[in-house]
Amino acid sequence: MIAVTWAETVSSAVSEQLPKTADAVVIGGGVVGTSIAYHLAKKGFGSVVLLERSYLACGSTGRCGAGVRQQWGTRLNCLLSIASVRAFERMDEELGYGRSIEFKQGGYLLIAYTRREMEQFTKNVELQLSLDIPVSLLTPREAGKIVPILNTDDIYCATFCPTDGHANPFHVTYAYATAGRRLGAKIHTFTDACEILTESGKVEGVRTNKGTISTKVVINAAGPYSGVVARMTGLDIPFYPERHQILVTEPVEPVLGPMVMSFSRRYYCQQTPHGSFIMGMGDPKEKPGFLTSSTWEFLVEMAEEITKVLPPIGELSVVRQWAGLYDMTPDAHPILGGTPVDGFYLACGFSGHGFMLAPVTGELISEIVCDEEPSIDIHGLDLGRFERGELVIEPSVV
Repeated sequence: MIAVTWAETVSSAVSEQLPKTADAVVIGGGVVGTSIAYHLAKKGFGSVVLLERSYLACGSTGRCGAGVRQQWGTRLNCLLSIASVRAFERMDEELGYGRSIEFKQGGYLLIAYTRREMEQFTKNVELQLSLDIPVSLLTPREAGKIVPILNTDDIYCATFCPTDGHANPFHVTYAYATAGRRLGAKIHTFTDACEILTESGKVEGVRTNKGTISTKVVINAAGPYSGVVARMTGLDIPFYPERHQILVTEPVEPVLGPMVMSFSRRYYCQQTPHGSFIMGMGDPKEKPGFLTSSTWEFLVEMAEEITKVLPPIGELSVVRQWAGLYDMTPDAHPILGGTPVDGFYLACGFSGHGFMLAPVTGELISEIVCDEEPSIDIHGLDLGRFERGELVIEPSVV
């Protein structure tokens, strides 16, 4: 059913002729790009065109774990995620989506395995509670009551937020795309942005493989390829792509409500509404690059780790595995806003959290492009923070 709908979406986009002019061009057809296009169209910014070199959600969006959490160690990430969770909760209705984005709020259970990590969790919970995030600091026994199949032997403590969850990345992207189209946005798949035209430090247009669009505004939402797109304007941003691998098991009856995650041991695991377990691990040895192949070594390491944490999963068969790319920054915070090139905006560097922050990102970028005061103070997420040395490192990442 999804495949048919997707084919129809791609077909309708391909059949449209590329416009000669636009008030704004969004580069990137993942969840962030479609969210931006929708919010700009919702504000009545004018003619909005989204360019995607392949099909919608073909890149990092379609390869992500699709978790949504509010448990962070910095105020900015907490504020962004709170706003996004509220958007996910009402998304089907707001976007007029006739199906469902499958937003399941089963919570996130974060596990601390070291005393130092327990101290960080205590600080995190204090921050999160100050922002009215409904989080609890748990003993190992309390964590075991929430996830009965959890091995609690090596746990120092855990935190749990019941309103965290998971959604379907394809449905979310399609919901934004169809709602944006309904409001007048034009989405062109299989259309490659080859060059950003500038003159005297100002955006003048975008040259594609299907023609040139004259525009004064370009938003870079190209995920792991955002560095490549930025260099089209002469900007070299502090940013790099990094491979992250995932696997999925056969489906079984529900036994795991929340996402289970550890920062120190670098894993995450959840059970989807379909019944499959989806899980991934960060690799500290992974080198920057665009490689998206998946490895035997990952399969072995992931299996060994997750069967220690959730032993019954060891009885399940792995259905498939794959890899996607994170768009990384030095402080694990996104880069949002304008650049030294007039009319060129960045919405990138989410460091693996672009899906969960996409709703609020679309709203914030549309406010910035429309010269409005951002609804959240994101001064600390501007490109200039790297030159100023004002990095705030996010401690809670896999």
